[in-house]
Amino acid sequence: MEREVMEFDVVVVGAGPSGLSTAIKLKQLAAENDTDINVCVLEKGSEVGAHILSGAVFEPRALKELFPDYKEKGAPLGVEVKEDHIYLLKSESSSTKLPNAITPKTMHNNGNYILSMANMCRWLSEQAEGMGIEIYPGFTGSEIHYEEDGSVGGIITGSLGVGEDGTEKDGYVPGMLLKAKYTVFAEGCRGHLGKSLIKKFALDEGKQAQHYAIGFKEVWDIHAEQHQEGLVVHTAGWPLDKATGGSYLYHGENNQVYLGLIVDLNYANPHLSPFDEFQRLKHHPIFAETLKGGTRVTYGARAITKGGFQSLPKMTFPGGLLVGCNAGTLNFSKIKGNHTAMKSGMLAAEALFTCLQSDENKQGTEPESYTELFKNSWLYDELYRSRNFGAAIHKFGNFFGGAYNTLDQNIFGGKLLFSLTDKTPDYATLKTADEMPKIDYPKPDGVLSFDKLSSVYLSNTNHEEDQPCHLKLLDPSIPISVNLPKYNEPAQRYCPAGVYEVVETDEGDKRFQINAQNCVHCKTCDIKDPSQNIQWVVPEGGGGPNYPNM
Repeated sequence: MEREVMEFDVVVVGAGPSGLSTAIKLKQLAAENDTDINVCVLEKGSEVGAHILSGAVFEPRALKELFPDYKEKGAPLGVEVKEDHIYLLKSESSSTKLPNAITPKTMHNNGNYILSMANMCRWLSEQAEGMGIEIYPGFTGSEIHYEEDGSVGGIITGSLGVGEDGTEKDGYVPGMLLKAKYTVFAEGCRGHLGKSLIKKFALDEGKQAQHYAIGFKEVWDIHAEQHQEGLVVHTAGWPLDKATGGSYLYHGENNQVYLGLIVDLNYANPHLSPFDEFQRLKHHPIFAETLKGGTRVTYGARAITKGGFQSLPKMTFPGGLLVGCNAGTLNFSKIKGNHTAMKSGMLAAEALFTCLQSDENKQGTEPESYTELFKNSWLYDELYRSRNFGAAIHKFGNFFGGAYNTLDQNIFGGKLLFSLTDKTPDYATLKTADEMPKIDYPKPDGVLSFDKLSSVYLSNTNHEEDQPCHLKLLDPSIPISVNLPKYNEPAQRYCPAGVYEVVETDEGDKRFQINAQNCVHCKTCDIKDPSQNIQWVVPEGGGGPNYPNM
């Protein structure tokens, strides 16, 4: 069957905050200059917002620039932050509340909002469609289309109706070729196309290794007397005694709280299970007293790009750009990446508009003006001032790293003359199983703590069963021959959805089983596998979680 071809000025891969902001800003610039730009946005989720998971305390700075009248337009802002509490958890039952004066000011949230970023993206998509931007949910960016000169020339969407064995089923439809003068990759953390572009164009040459965390989130309905609308709680310490990260508890609207745990993926113990650490966390009084008698509404998990300024790749290449978390613009010192993702997309739009209006514009041009726009923006300044935050935590731990960051941010404004580095990639930090202590996790009680499968059920995750597995093993023998004896196959534990299992065959041998149907698209396996043997690629469009208001 012949592949359908469509042509656009700009194709954006991903309808998250960075991708939608790129498209909207392009249309705004076109309208201001009485011209037209044909923009298409692809979204692999079943709808816009289906794959969006964020805490989220939202800083409106970029939104104000994009839509100065965002309140009048009805942006779903949730509730304004009224109070910040930060705790050091000393053990499973004790804690110390830290005065705001001795915590990094980047973690103070005056003027910010507790909201659902999935719903914010749905609202942004409504604004985009009202401008004439074409948005295609349920369509994956499967392959990059390269021109003969090696420049990026568009995207090939995923084919529909391919069986697990690779054969064409009834109703097979080949992927479309969406040709574009420029293609913007806004896939979010560890996008598989962005990953290949970074390698092809050596965009990370001379940069420190990118770093990641896995973030969990649950939404709970709680009793009104336990709810404090507008309260933001952050914690450090227990249960991550030998790893780094922290937790959050945000009191949103309608007697709901958003809670979660962020675990840095540079941890060393292969026996550690980030999911089970999160379940343990909820039994601490800080959380348990709020959740008592409540109902868990939904669950999700995703990886977070957190290397910051010193891990940023070059973001331009012939024919396109990387934006948002695909490039790594999250500011981990604020635990926020939505406003920075939006700003990176808006700057990308400015660079692309200049290219499109240039008399010298031709297919394969690199939007080089983005680099200067970025360097002259508040986004660059914000990320530069926070450049040492993650490395300090990794080098010195939560307590001493936190003290360093308070000094750096509150006294020196992030302008100390030296830069800390963290050059070891996260997958290379695991020690062997016999070097590290085993961890005995308590069984979930079904009240505050739960198992993986019941949690995945709440994420509304679904994939067509008869399709090629989107979790590719470069060498199928490695999980059993290498990872199991050396690391007790950590995929069984770092995956938050029960995708990977080591099972015993009838003959008594071990077999590595992939339950791809469970995958919540967090990408942790692609990041943390110590042999770098797992490659995450997009499944058939519309597959994965369907988050209602995450």
